[in-house]
Amino acid sequence: MNAVEIKNLSKNFGPKQAVCGLNMTVPMGSIYGFIGENGSGKSTTEKMICGLIPTSGGSIKLYGKDYTDGDVRAKVGVLIESPGCFPGLTVFDNMMLQAVNLSIPNPKKEVVKILKTVRMEGAAGNKYKNCSLGMKQRVGIAMALLGNPTLLVLDEPLNGLDADGMRIMREVFTDIIKDGKRSIIVSSHLLGELQKVATHYGIIRHGKMICEMTADELDASCRTYIALQTGDRNRTKMLLGCKYSRVEEDEAGYIRVYDVTTPEDVVTYLYENGITVTEIMTDKIGLEEYYIDLIKGGK
Repeated sequence: MNAVEIKNLSKNFGPKQAVCGLNMTVPMGSIYGFIGENGSGKSTTEKMICGLIPTSGGSIKLYGKDYTDGDVRAKVGVLIESPGCFPGLTVFDNMMLQAVNLSIPNPKKEVVKILKTVRMEGAAGNKYKNCSLGMKQRVGIAMALLGNPTLLVLDEPLNGLDADGMRIMREVFTDIIKDGKRSIIVSSHLLGELQKVATHYGIIRHGKMICEMTADELDASCRTYIALQTGDRNRTKMLLGCKYSRVEEDEAGYIRVYDVTTPEDVVTYLYENGITVTEIMTDKIGLEEYYIDLIKGGK
């Protein structure tokens, strides 16, 4: 059974169609990276999954039941935009207030457990207004985890985090799904970070799903390239462009040659034409470059 199954989903805001004919599948136990440009329909889709806004057409099933079913609604935890916390209250008191609102049995024990899960047990006494952005994001996830949901929908939880904050967030995501009973839908523009944790991906554009794949399928689809440097960059690019179908220069100043059989082929070819390679390595494009290539192809 899948955590989420969406068929032909649509959403209209007056004459504007924000989501049109979208299909989406989120397996149980997965971290589903939901990717798209601003205005592509990500947040609108997430809000419909959570029941925050009505659909205009299509179907949403959560664990095999219609998303309006009361039993499955109780299985969804949400962090969209920002958590509803009182700035002057401590992290612990905010969590306790929400736990009581949800009628959670033994709320203190549950709050302590969840704060430990999101690495916030040491900051439970901090006032929410004094928390860093990364801490506030983790409080939001802690709020979403109250009530033991099996599906978390998180909208841009990585925004504004420093390197350590992102590391902690990756650990939190991994811990949440480690028993295989929870799934996470997480949207983010930080594709390099998302690639480190996501098990599945969905790429949306203009309200339509243009691609879904597993992490393994992404890895198999990402093109291999050879990156090199020489003493004559312009002539090197000219020569390689005559022999290979795709040659480009990256931001670090390396010349990339895609879909080459072996590095030796490139080195030999350049040497025969009077150019010595000073540095060379083989690598593979990541999620961000794959996404950009895919979007360019769609244009």
